[in-house]
Amino acid sequence: MLMNEVARLLGIEHPVIQGAMGVISNPEMVAAVSEAGGLGLLATAFLTDPEKLKPQIEATRRLTDKPFGANLMALNPINEAMARILAEMGVTTVTTSGGLPKPLIDMLKDRGLKVLHVVSSASAAVKAEAAGVDAVIAEGAESGGIQGFTVPSTMVLVPLVADSVKLPVIAAGGIADRRGFRAALALGAQGVQVGTRFIASTECIAHSNYKQALIQARETDTMLVSLGRIQARVIRTPYAEKAAAPTAEGHFSSMGGSLEDAWVRGDLDANTIPAGQVTGLIREIRSAREIVEELVA
Repeated sequence: MLMNEVARLLGIEHPVIQGAMGVISNPEMVAAVSEAGGLGLLATAFLTDPEKLKPQIEATRRLTDKPFGANLMALNPINEAMARILAEMGVTTVTTSGGLPKPLIDMLKDRGLKVLHVVSSASAAVKAEAAGVDAVIAEGAESGGIQGFTVPSTMVLVPLVADSVKLPVIAAGGIADRRGFRAALALGAQGVQVGTRFIASTECIAHSNYKQALIQARETDTMLVSLGRIQARVIRTPYAEKAAAPTAEGHFSSMGGSLEDAWVRGDLDANTIPAGQVTGLIREIRSAREIVEELVA
């Protein structure tokens, strides 16, 4: 793969980022993606104690000496402590999402971290550039998990963002193979972030029931469930249908069992199962290395 601006910025071989995915961004998967030449990301969204980030970093570092990063949700009250831990332990890249508080960006940059910010509109990308981020991740409505209510498709969003900023643009949402990777580059991106496809990897801690649900799902088998001011794209299951009903409160805090029960222990009736529309393109479980190599082939 020819080096481009994203690969140079992140110090990686291939401009492929594994999206951070809550409780299933385990060190084994993160390290495997980095070992394959991409950038693996740890997730911090559900951490309440910053000290719990340390063993995740240590476990990942035991498996790879290549760059990896972490995601920070913008309004998490323990971000400052986690940023300090990330910088002190040699993690060089952070993706941010869920808002753009300038103090957070300044704090991360002051600690020497590279910051990639997730955006869902051209105007948000312009604001992120003004805030001093190093690159933007343009994530379209095809993506799995949390998103806003007015997000355009990746095909529309990426060129709009690329035309609006001078920063490197990374495409996310609806990318699972080399065709999606090449399409992203044609749209003006210089790299991709991939989430759902990596869930169906041998290294991901997600339960086999979750992985098989991805393989069996068609491109029409995801749905959007309201979580209040945001929503999430999930696999269409009886639980998700109930959560999406007008009488449902529609918040994770009121949605049955824990995420670990559903995602890690395999009880698909315990909670919603995030997935992007690329489920229709996922037909087998492969290693993280095979996924990265197929993307950039």
